[in-house]
Amino acid sequence: MIAATSRAALLLFALLAIGTFGSCANTPPTTLDEALDLIREQPLRSHYRWLADDERDGRAPGEPGYDVSAEYVIEQFALMGLQPAGTDGWFQHVPLRSYEAIGDTAEFIIHGADGDIAFTYRDDFGVFGDPVALSTRVRAEVVYVGYGVHAPELGYSDYEGIDVRGKIIAVYSGTPEHFEGVQRAYYRSSTNKRREAVARGAVGTITLRSRKAEQRSSWDEIKGRIGRRALMTWVDFAGEAARHFPELRGGVSLSPRAAEILFTDTPLSYEDTLTAMEAAEVRSAPLGVEVSIARESVHRDLSSPNIVGLVRGTDPELADEYVIYTAHLDHLGAREVDGVRKIYNGAYDNAMGVALMLETARVFAALPPRRSVLFVAVTGEERGLLGSDYFVNNPVVPIDSIVANINLDMPLFLYPVADLVTFGSEGSSLQAVAAKAAAVEGFVFSQDPLPEETRFIRSDQYSFIRAGVPAIYLVPGFKSKDEEIDGASLYRAFLDRHYHEATDDLQQPVHWGSALRFARAHARLGYAVASDRQRPTWDRGSFLGERFAPP
Repeated sequence: MIAATSRAALLLFALLAIGTFGSCANTPPTTLDEALDLIREQPLRSHYRWLADDERDGRAPGEPGYDVSAEYVIEQFALMGLQPAGTDGWFQHVPLRSYEAIGDTAEFIIHGADGDIAFTYRDDFGVFGDPVALSTRVRAEVVYVGYGVHAPELGYSDYEGIDVRGKIIAVYSGTPEHFEGVQRAYYRSSTNKRREAVARGAVGTITLRSRKAEQRSSWDEIKGRIGRRALMTWVDFAGEAARHFPELRGGVSLSPRAAEILFTDTPLSYEDTLTAMEAAEVRSAPLGVEVSIARESVHRDLSSPNIVGLVRGTDPELADEYVIYTAHLDHLGAREVDGVRKIYNGAYDNAMGVALMLETARVFAALPPRRSVLFVAVTGEERGLLGSDYFVNNPVVPIDSIVANINLDMPLFLYPVADLVTFGSEGSSLQAVAAKAAAVEGFVFSQDPLPEETRFIRSDQYSFIRAGVPAIYLVPGFKSKDEEIDGASLYRAFLDRHYHEATDDLQQPVHWGSALRFARAHARLGYAVASDRQRPTWDRGSFLGERFAPP
């Protein structure tokens, strides 16, 4: 919470930011087009600039910069006429746990025929802390299992005929190259891989580095970052950590040098595994060697809120059903890099998304649809979708009353945007609704130009999909309306140079005309879903529907 004087200053700023525009027009809108005209550039700019200012200190969960940003969102919601809908007024407090390994306690030892080989933390291996146990140790035989993927419907399994009970698995990140779209993203998920490993009885993991991973960033480049930043999860009232698998009593990432030594005098060499992995050739096999993994961990408990605002629906038969807009409010905070304190403002990621959500809320507050609409600024997205995962596991309304989620996260307006890419809606009726809404605002849909980024599982809509709620996440594509501008180059340059860097700040260019069209398209989409008497449906036989749709 912030002091009352600070709240008063925030309210004054909010009133000045919206200027003479006010929280609604003098004459309330009677049509959607009139309501959409309430979305203006100046308020959108004001939200964006305020949230991405250095004074917010990067909006890290549990830090003052996040808390004051949460208060700003509350003030805006209140000015627009939304109702508080959290578990504590506007707040849904999310109990978080920060955890990290104590570096000088970390061990990775190969027990070979000629004696033990002990490796050096950071130089040879990295290890994560445990969110529950303060000390863990495991010794077991290693079994190589390729990508650690079991996808029989795609004709692929790294576990076929392999027994990993009581074993430590050695596994590569990613999936076979021929996996496409949603399947690729789903099977790439480290949570899904750990769940599969535990179901088969594994007790630990060793993550290997591919040639592509080493080309992108060599071990010499990344070893200095190992252990420099704590991990985070949410915990329940019993102290149980979300998506935690206590059966996995140890896990390390190996440098290529350490991996080569691990695969010495084994049925496969490290080079064999690299070649097989790149060819999607299953070569899983016991290695016939035992290793030990040990670590001690330190914990810090904290809290950071989701902010929840409500626009109540007008139809008595539908008002107890909900469309939910989400945008993550957090970013990476500030930290010292090479002796210089840097602020990771997260201007595009995700001050822009929150700004767009706020202006979308203005539309709905001015012209409520049949269904109710919740607007949720979530915490901890950058730490593993924590706020949204907590929300769907502890919903403020019954989970089966949530008909759809629409997520806003890092839309890039670096040029006049011509196309949009969808994530999550490929398996539901939301895809057609979104296409229609986008077309009205002059957008076409394109295929994901960066499937290797697996963005489907990397933003908050995925939390809702896992809970069985149809969801959609829209981002600008590579196409520019100005043929003189190479949208693909600008997009890739942002990802290469500014994504999760201190340079994602207010110096980044913004094509505000595209941002306004994007905001209108999102409002049209949500309004269509919230006004239709039929709930969105999962497509029969779709990959997502088969896995996540309620029975």
